Amino acid sequence: MSEPILDQTIWDVLIAGAGPSGSRLAQQLSAAGASVLLVDALTDFSQNAFSSAALPLSAAEAWQLPESVIASRWSQWQLLGPGERRRSWSSASPLGVVLDFAVLRRWLADQACSSGTELRLGWRVCASQTLASGLARTQLRGQGGCATSITSRFVIDATGEKRALLGDPEPAGGALISGSGVEWLLQVSPDQWQDWAGRLSFMLGSRWVPQGYGWVFPMQPGLLKLGVCRLHDKTRPQPPLHQLQQQLLQRLELQPQAVVDRHGGLIRSTISRRETHQRGALVGLGDAVSTGNLLGGEGIRHALASADVLAPLLLAALGGRPRALAAYPKRLRQRLGWRWSLSGRLAKRTWLGLADQRADGRLERLLEGLQATATAEALSQLLFEYRFERYGLRALPYLIGLR
Repeated sequence: MSEPILDQTIWDVLIAGAGPSGSRLAQQLSAAGASVLLVDALTDFSQNAFSSAALPLSAAEAWQLPESVIASRWSQWQLLGPGERRRSWSSASPLGVVLDFAVLRRWLADQACSSGTELRLGWRVCASQTLASGLARTQLRGQGGCATSITSRFVIDATGEKRALLGDPEPAGGALISGSGVEWLLQVSPDQWQDWAGRLSFMLGSRWVPQGYGWVFPMQPGLLKLGVCRLHDKTRPQPPLHQLQQQLLQRLELQPQAVVDRHGGLIRSTISRRETHQRGALVGLGDAVSTGNLLGGEGIRHALASADVLAPLLLAALGGRPRALAAYPKRLRQRLGWRWSLSGRLAKRTWLGLADQRADGRLERLLEGLQATATAEALSQLLFEYRFERYGLRALPYLIGLR
């Protein structure tokens, strides 16, 4: 491999990772006049577009997401399981959207570039160090083994759960809980697509996906997302994810005309979310500092929120107030709220415990209570805003036998 070529430009900020958090931060910094270099290991935003990408309507409106990134709208929740039980909750008006994640990434990157960000695809960050001068020196590796070295005032690790620069948190920051997910994009007949249109469908219970859950989300007409996700448990044997996917296809009687795409990835997050957010000129963002939510496996809203929290603090640091960044972890926890942290604890207890018929019975009793009391709107608040207290905040862990 060739020796790194030193880029003579000193950037204000180098952002590693052009996902939702990295591109959102780049756009805000560039719009405020900072010089920003945004890099990503992918050469094409359509590669490994793994995200169920369901958002409440309020989030899509708050971030002013354009129609081009919205694959479908939904107004109904459907839960299958435990066993063969099927439940649904409907609203007279749309409750949320399903995003085309590849298009969303491209749009966010375009917004950043329009504001003055320089985007370089196909570059993987290898290492970064804070120099005696306070500047950061970051090594990048490109296609064909070419390498370069970038100097910047700050470098942002927005590489998601990989934490390519920050690394895994120290034990004092909390143990990482991890899960795996696989998602297939299916091309189906118009009639079969219509069977799943307008709703988010989840498969729950150990007979569907032990220690996890499955889902079917509608995309554009003729396309469905079929996915499974589960937490890792070293104490139990766990079947391969592709085997669970095949079982879902059969049990749901889905007969795709083609599997358009297959993608997957890891979800890793601490429960306490007290890990280091900054080390010298290096700052973590999004899933690199555990903003991903294990309960529903979602990360887009939290990633965008983390960028909104960090941007003004980073601009203050660039403007001569470096101590402004000390407020970042606290501000982020305040923005996401105490329910967000509670949801991580509930996720660990819920999914890891969902491994046998006894656990299915506890889940069945909980769902019976929800169906008797919850509306579709209230269920959205429960699952997206984590408003557990309406259903007995202290009682919930006991209801599903978690402690």
